[in-house]
Amino acid sequence: MPPHKTDVTRRRFLQTGAAGIGAAGLGAMVGLPGVAHAAERPGSAPTPGASPTVASPTVASPVGAIRVRQTAGARHYAALPDLAWRAGAASPGAGDVVLAPDRRRQDVLGFGAAFTDAACYLFSRLAPSARSALFHELYHPSEMALSVGRACVGSSDYSAVAYTYDESPTPDLTLAKFSIAHDRQWILPMLREVRAANPDLFLLASPWSPPAWMKDNNSLLGGTIRRRYLGTYADYLTKFVQAYAAEGVPVGALTTQNEVDTDQDGAMPQCTWPQEAEVQFVGQHLGPALARAGLPTKIWLIDHNYNLWGRAIGELEDDAVHRYADGIAWHGYVGSPTSMTRVHDAYPDKHAYWTEGGPDITSPRYATDWAPWAVQFTDILRNWSRCIIAWNYALDERGKPNIGPFACGGLVTIHSGTQAVTRSGMYWAFAHFSRHVRRGARVFESTGGTPPAGAGAPPPATGGGARPATEFGHVAFENPDGSRVLVLANTGTRPLTPRVVLGGSAVEVALPADSVTTLEWTT
Repeated sequence: MPPHKTDVTRRRFLQTGAAGIGAAGLGAMVGLPGVAHAAERPGSAPTPGASPTVASPTVASPVGAIRVRQTAGARHYAALPDLAWRAGAASPGAGDVVLAPDRRRQDVLGFGAAFTDAACYLFSRLAPSARSALFHELYHPSEMALSVGRACVGSSDYSAVAYTYDESPTPDLTLAKFSIAHDRQWILPMLREVRAANPDLFLLASPWSPPAWMKDNNSLLGGTIRRRYLGTYADYLTKFVQAYAAEGVPVGALTTQNEVDTDQDGAMPQCTWPQEAEVQFVGQHLGPALARAGLPTKIWLIDHNYNLWGRAIGELEDDAVHRYADGIAWHGYVGSPTSMTRVHDAYPDKHAYWTEGGPDITSPRYATDWAPWAVQFTDILRNWSRCIIAWNYALDERGKPNIGPFACGGLVTIHSGTQAVTRSGMYWAFAHFSRHVRRGARVFESTGGTPPAGAGAPPPATGGGARPATEFGHVAFENPDGSRVLVLANTGTRPLTPRVVLGGSAVEVALPADSVTTLEWTT
């Protein structure tokens, strides 16, 4: 494989072709007013986390202390003195954040990143004691509690080499040469260690390319799948899920293809999937294959950018796809998170999942862009996503190993010379969510919080997708144990002091410039 420059961010690359990408969903957009809602489909019922906003009993005034954690300047997820609710709050003003826990939305699956070949290789090279400590920090329920992840079905651009599980030089219709031997070197051992730290790990798996012999260009780089191999490819993915389960690593969900609507200029393992091909594959092949095998693995569609919301609606109009697909996987490089709400409103029985985005290793703010990431996270969660899965869990200080054209950074950096671990700004943003919000938590409504005029523009965005639409973000949750969490992020250059209003009580919260703050209290 020829060398590629790595000075292009994924966001810049994808924005360049945004007009062409968006056209893929245009046909479905034209017919949007006539789309059948889930309630109009015989036998279709909303599922627990994708239901419309649900009202619960009248809001009671809160009692007890409010625990506070904040990241700002030199403080990283630092504990601050407790705050207290004050009864008799005046009517909310424009700058106030008003909480409505009686208006509940989706439930939360969790937070995490991708177990790429590159990340698992770097994890495997750590001394066992250092790796154990890092895995405890990242995954144990008493620490970061990261509980979702994304594996690659074969290689991605973040691999040591390009490979699939059937490297036959000629068509292998019986998949006699299928083998996951490559993954037994470090991917599966690392996943088993992670599951030991957090047995509740939910794993998504996404393919970047089918075997070369299934494709029109006979290469893992770019191209598209030949339709005559759709059934064989469904069997291939089913064998992958079964093989991982036999290794002690269950796969909770599959996407059809990482980023269905691009071939990445043939610069990395990738495969373009026309909309009609994905519809045919899911409805006629993959869905039935998983069902025949008795596998509970869910299917998530698209696995690409927000601006493909029209394609998502168009695919769900197909009865067979609607039957087999659990929801849509979204990337944050192009478009707006509100696209997830558009799809949710058309099909409220289908879930939204955010499955890729991450920092740029060349950004001067790689280690400090926690506030832009936190605002983006609030936007994602306010638009019905059940999870946030970042890109690579770990890369080295140069964004390696990497056989593709992009300059991504890891959630953590493992330095090649010293094996020292440093943490990204995205890591600190995650801490404010994953350390407080448990699986099964429900997002509930929070409104207001408009910053006063002159609060200051947000700092320059990083190249990996942390581009907040606003300078102030907030999102609220209620955990299964009844505790409540509010995350507030200020990307502006001036401090803010919003008042948080809940029922007849309120509390003022000091938010420094460029900060993330988490409040947690019991009801």
